[in-house]
Amino acid sequence: MTTRAGQLAQDRDLIDVPALLDSYYDLVPDPSVPGQAVSFGTSGHRGSSFHRAFNEAHIAAITAAIVDYRKDHGVRGPIFLGRDTHALSEPAFLTALEVLAAAGVPALIDERDGYTPTPAVSHAILGFNAGKSVTDAQADGIIITPSHNPPADGGIKYNPPHGGPAGTEATKWIADRANAYLEAGWEKIPRTSFQRAFHLENTENFDFISNYVGDLSSVIDMDLIRDSGLKIGADPLGGASVDYWAAIAEDFDLNLTVVHPELDPTWSFMTLDWDENIRMDCSSPFAMAGLIASRADYDIATGNDADADRHGIVTPDAGLMNPNHYLAAAIDYLIENRPDWPSTAAIGKTLVTSSIVDRVVAAHGRSLFEVPVGFKWFVPGLLDSTLAFGGEESAGASFLRRGGKVWSTDKDGIILALLASEMTAKTGQTPSQRYAKLAEKFGTSAYARQDAPANREQKARLGALEPSQVTASTIGGEDVTSVLTTAPGNDAPIGGLKVTTDNAWFAVRPSGTEDVYKIYAESLRDEDHLRAVQNDARILVDGVLGK
Repeated sequence: MTTRAGQLAQDRDLIDVPALLDSYYDLVPDPSVPGQAVSFGTSGHRGSSFHRAFNEAHIAAITAAIVDYRKDHGVRGPIFLGRDTHALSEPAFLTALEVLAAAGVPALIDERDGYTPTPAVSHAILGFNAGKSVTDAQADGIIITPSHNPPADGGIKYNPPHGGPAGTEATKWIADRANAYLEAGWEKIPRTSFQRAFHLENTENFDFISNYVGDLSSVIDMDLIRDSGLKIGADPLGGASVDYWAAIAEDFDLNLTVVHPELDPTWSFMTLDWDENIRMDCSSPFAMAGLIASRADYDIATGNDADADRHGIVTPDAGLMNPNHYLAAAIDYLIENRPDWPSTAAIGKTLVTSSIVDRVVAAHGRSLFEVPVGFKWFVPGLLDSTLAFGGEESAGASFLRRGGKVWSTDKDGIILALLASEMTAKTGQTPSQRYAKLAEKFGTSAYARQDAPANREQKARLGALEPSQVTASTIGGEDVTSVLTTAPGNDAPIGGLKVTTDNAWFAVRPSGTEDVYKIYAESLRDEDHLRAVQNDARILVDGVLGK
């Protein structure tokens, strides 16, 4: 079967933007239908206006719920309001601002009327709240973005005063309140027309770009990158980081080209992802096919998704790096080259991130902090510098400033991209070359994630797995060393199960947004061993599901 994955999008692949925007205003969701109600996943509420999953009613209700949440939790400062380049982000931004204005909540918006990456919002929140206590008027944030999702989708997420993703307690509170607004009649929510909202005293301009870019030298050795003369390609994939990369190149006098600086809500310049859909996934070799093809033109090339909280690293010698490989190389480099980091600060990873990280961290004598899936688990540690680094296998990470203090408490794809240039300038080796050295020392990682169908009842069974349900003594021919249903770092429930051996592991967890379950697996031996581990994992799952 032929596939167009990795090929340039054609007219038939592009969304009808006017129809999408009309649907945002014209279609009204029914909150009694699960797919149309407000539902917060690990990265906020997402959906398409075509499917009545992201419409004016949703944003009005969610914003009103956030206003209530702030009152209920004593948040009295301004709210930083940002948006990415998805077509639905513009009307959603206006709806949110109208609700905030009517509620008298001070809103800080981009002074250039431009786009705002997630890490720039997190960084701004932390900067505003620095030195303030919980009794002071602290700031929080709303980011209008569905991240790397296709062009027809919209998204909205809330970052409390700690600057990072809201935890489950907060998102459930907000979702429940928003659905109550939908059921009671969202049209009753007070709003101030955006023409007037923009001119109210409570709506203020904020220079997100200068605030973020002007502070980069505190977290990345920008002088080293400039002096190296490295030829850098930075591809924002049509996302919110486009003006940030232009400012970085100019302010620090870098030999940096912004690849695809154009903005197009249809993303017509993208290559199709694995399923022949347009998706701004900078860890996908199909979505990044264009940058990979031109890798010889740069000493280092990088990509970001639409809100720049993820990173993709492309090197001349290896093409697009596996996200796990880059995390391992980044952690190894940072531990060696951040002498002012607290010596007791741990390295954080999610439990589905490569075990190469475990071995790198142990070799450096550092503590490992292993948590369930979700960047929110890293927020407290990054905030108080007990964590030096937090990273996910899905190409999201952040780390401390060079002096050992917090930089951001949300994923930052821009600093992870810049780190690849710093690493190359400092060592003379690309990140992929450094990873190859780690693989020689710690083992070659064979890693994969597989999705399989599962209905709501089956997902509930998988989410409630107990260690006693694993009766096998070996996995992939190796003795089982642990069976986990809570994460070793914080004892938080995995929402599934992880089984380990000396040289392999697999984890099973149900999806929170789709009718599928996921099997993550890794072998530090070879691909054949990985397949054996995956087979044993499927046998376990089939037994639980009664297949």
